[in-house]
This record gives sequence, C-alpha cells and structure tokens, in this order.
Amino acid sequence: MPENIPAFSLGPIPVFGDLILAPMSGFCDPPFRALCRLFGSSISYTPFANAIGLLQGAASAWDGLRFFPEERPIVFQILDNDEDRLLRAVRQIIKLHPDAIDVNMGCSVRRVSSRGAGAGLLRDPAKIARIMDNLRKALTIPITAKIRLGWDNDSRNYLEVAQAIEESGAQLIAVHARTRNQGYSGKADWDAIADIKQHVSIPVLGNGDVHTIDDIERLKRHTRCDGVMIGRASIGNPWIFQRRSRDEVSQPEIAAVIHFHLDRMLDYYGPKRGLILFRKHLARYISPFKPRKPLRYQLLTCIDVQQLRFYLLQLGLARPTMSSLPTINDSPLH
Repeated sequence: MPENIPAFSLGPIPVFGDLILAPMSGFCDPPFRALCRLFGSSISYTPFANAIGLLQGAASAWDGLRFFPEERPIVFQILDNDEDRLLRAVRQIIKLHPDAIDVNMGCSVRRVSSRGAGAGLLRDPAKIARIMDNLRKALTIPITAKIRLGWDNDSRNYLEVAQAIEESGAQLIAVHARTRNQGYSGKADWDAIADIKQHVSIPVLGNGDVHTIDDIERLKRHTRCDGVMIGRASIGNPWIFQRRSRDEVSQPEIAAVIHFHLDRMLDYYGPKRGLILFRKHLARYISPFKPRKPLRYQLLTCIDVQQLRFYLLQLGLARPTMSSLPTINDSPLH
C-alpha cells in the first residue's frame, strides 16, 4: 500500500500502516514503542493503566501513560471492572491529550480477570455496552477495545461482544484470537477474527500467532482484517514492522539497533534502571547468535554499561561509529 494512503482510520485519524505494536506490559515503554514506530508500527498503545491506581495517584500508573510526541497517534489503554471508576479515571487521563482511549478486555492474568476486569468483562456484554456508551458520551476522541474470544471454549461470545462494542460507539476493535482460559497457549483461531470482520463495520485488528512475515500476510488474507497487531514476535525484532525477516538483517544493523535501543533506555530511565530494564530486550536480540552460556550470563546480568558494550563486542556486536537511526526525543510528555 502506498505510504500516502491510509491503511484504515481510527475515527477521524488516518492510520498510515497496517502493522501495530501490541500493548505488552513490561515491554512497551516509550523507548521501545518509539523504536518500533521508526520501523513502521503505525499506532502506539500504552500498556494498560489500572483505573484504581490512576484515581489513587499512583506514580506507576501515571508513569505508564508517558509518551514521546512522535508516537502519535497514541492510544491510552485502561483497565477496570467498575463502570464509574473507569469513567472517572478516563476524565483524569484525558488531560494528557491522548488520541484515543482503549478499554482492555483481553488481559487473562488471574488477579485481573478473576475480579471481572480485563477478559473478565467478556462475561457481561451488557456491562461492556454501558462502559463503552459512557465513554462515548463523555469523550470527543475515539474509543476502542481489545478483546479475546470469550472466557473459555464454552462461552465464545466474541460476536455478541464485538457488536455491543460497535453499537456503543467504538471506532476500532482489536481481537486476540484466544479465550481467557487459553492465555497464550494453544492455537489462535483466525476464523473468529474473520467472523468478527464480517459482522462489524469498524476497523478490526487481528492478533495472535503472528511470528513471521509470512504469518502477517496469511492472517490478512485469511481474515481480511484492517491491520495486524504484533506482540511477542516484535521483542528483539523491530524489523518485523518493516516486513523483514530477522535472518535477512545484517549483523552490523542488529548491532546498531541494540546500541541505539540501549542508549534510549539509558536516556529515559537513567544508567542503572535503564540497563536493568534493557536486559530483557537484550535476551531476545542475542538469542539468534547462540552465545556461549558464560557470555550469555555475563550479558544478561551485567550492571555496568561499558562492561556490557565490551561483552557485546565479544559477540561481534560492536557499537557502530555512526548510526543511521534518527534521534528519539528524550523529553516525553506528562
């Protein structure tokens, strides 16, 4: 698709590109989201912010909503099981000027879903309709939802949920094609994404079992979805948003991105925390190189930046003298 033609629209906002980084807690912070945007992810979703934490003024909840200007369109994802709390929290975070609000209906973690939040909402489509309708009436920006197929295989009510979301005024729906009980196990049911796409008129993003470039194209052909949301396959592999296979990327390119990402983490979090948080990304970056166990251990436990760069040099991933990657703004909005 030509770059000047939108792949789809998020309400009034044209979206240029059909690949989107999924909102993964613990990974999708501003440095990683901004990196993926450089490589072609067309929307930034924050990891979910808990409405309770937001209303209590918890720093961790509010910090999760920070973003770089170049990430727009930026979607704030919010989570709760209480209709009133959700609405009150959204009225607070709207002051940070997101481009859209997404309601998390897909988190399968037991402590979340068991209290009726995240995927727990899927058990009550009427409540979902009220939540989305309340947000639509209160906001002037688009509202969206990310769902699963249902609580379990005996209650796959995804069509009822999707139609309730659309009829309540939502302007996009992302579908992780597993049930809550599946978690991330088993096979994603792409037929269900296709079924939803046939029954709603708003854009549909397909999510689940996208590991390779071929998977992207197969999912789009199979479901006719408007965009593909990519989660775990993007960790250590932002090239997937360029539709490039990791094994086609040169070692110098990989080295450049590793050091670029590390620099952005250090700028954003400071040297100590930035390095520690970067190591989980590094584990995925270096995995294809199959480093010897002692070197891998040194890389993933190192607490000194210069020492880490020395270990990367031993792996053949020296910091380049110049990087072709542009600088990311290190002053996120609050």
